[in-house]
Amino acid sequence: MSNDDVWPPREPWVGAWLLIVCALVLTMILVGGATRLTDSGLSITEWDLFKGLTPPLSDSRWAEEFALYQRTMEYQAQNNGMTLDEFKHIYWWEWGHRFLGKVIGVVYALPFFFFLFTGRLRGRFRLTILLFALGGLQGAIGWWMVTSGLFDRLDVSPFRLAIHLAMAFVILALGLWVALGAFAWPKQSSKLGMPRWAPFVLMAFVFVQLMFGALLAGSDGGPAYADWPKIGGEWFPSTAFGLEPLWHNFTEDHATQHLLHRSMGYVVGVFALLLALIGLIRGQGPARWAALAVGLVALGQVALGIHTVLMASPFWPSLLHQLGAAILWTAALVCARAAWR
Repeated sequence: MSNDDVWPPREPWVGAWLLIVCALVLTMILVGGATRLTDSGLSITEWDLFKGLTPPLSDSRWAEEFALYQRTMEYQAQNNGMTLDEFKHIYWWEWGHRFLGKVIGVVYALPFFFFLFTGRLRGRFRLTILLFALGGLQGAIGWWMVTSGLFDRLDVSPFRLAIHLAMAFVILALGLWVALGAFAWPKQSSKLGMPRWAPFVLMAFVFVQLMFGALLAGSDGGPAYADWPKIGGEWFPSTAFGLEPLWHNFTEDHATQHLLHRSMGYVVGVFALLLALIGLIRGQGPARWAALAVGLVALGQVALGIHTVLMASPFWPSLLHQLGAAILWTAALVCARAAWR
């Protein structure tokens, strides 16, 4: 049986389209991170597709949006007295985040139907229609997340934030996998030198780490412990897992969140370096270099994470740390693709 019988035919234009979509999704992840870090996510209190196509273009429209925001608990308890200019600053982040989501929808939908009707999605229709569905679901999850913080909380639910971020990374991974397949990459012999499921294990570890990070960030727990390697001067925080019921510790207790996020970070770092070392010694072709890239990215991400902790999680290090997570996630997927192919 030839490769053509196993893998869908090569379609570079489909691959290029999906790479553009992946780049936009990555941008969306960063803009979403900036929206969270600037506490901008609750500045738009309505979901109106047509109204949201343009930002406020008149003083009356700005006054209307500001009045809606003033009804939220975040404004009343945290930002009471905010000026209109200060409101505009957070509004632009959230509007940009939502507008970029609409752009991604258009950039995906129009070529999708073109490639579908011209027969270029042969063998990839199910995965591309799944991407389409996940994109729509992500919009609904985003609004579900926002509604959790409008009137009953100061911030959105960390749990819903984690789900929203998880979906973004799933979409990024699926889109990149199909894109690489459309380029028939890798085209040459490629061996990792260890079981080909190993990069998928790393991806699972990274995914768990992403969720711990989202819960920590969603509860504004990053600045709570600005020391390393200890947490609040302790190797194992004495207050960790002290809340009842147990699951409250994952969304509300900063000591528990720091312990889990840091511990999982060590697991990810060690596994990534092991993958890189074995791949460098025993691997061949693209899988070898992909494994090396995974190890280098993981080292950089661990260093950046420590720096972010010691700086008490300011804006730019925190945002770069989220970018590093996305790069490590995609590097692990590329390594998995190279090993699997």
